[in-house]
Amino acid sequence: MIQVPLNQVKDELSRYLRMAETEDIIITRHGVPAGILIGFEDPEAWWEELLLRDPRFQERIAQARRALRDGQGIRIEDLREKQTNPSQTEETED
Repeated sequence: MIQVPLNQVKDELSRYLRMAETEDIIITRHGVPAGILIGFEDPEAWWEELLLRDPRFQERIAQARRALRDGQGIRIEDLREKQTNPSQTEETED
């Protein structure tokens, strides 16, 4: 993670976007952190970033965690076990 003054980022945005593909760029204003420039190596990664910042998505995740704590839902470990050993979870037919 590196810190760069805003005026420098404005002058060389393309360069800093390339750099941001591999590390976050902290943009400063008068020496104080003002924002983060996040680049994506994979063009599809922006969608994941949008989801992580969406309050509706965050609430849905919180609901799912509460449901799991209350004994509802399926734990990821159980789902993985079911996928790797399907014969143990299915009844055999005669």
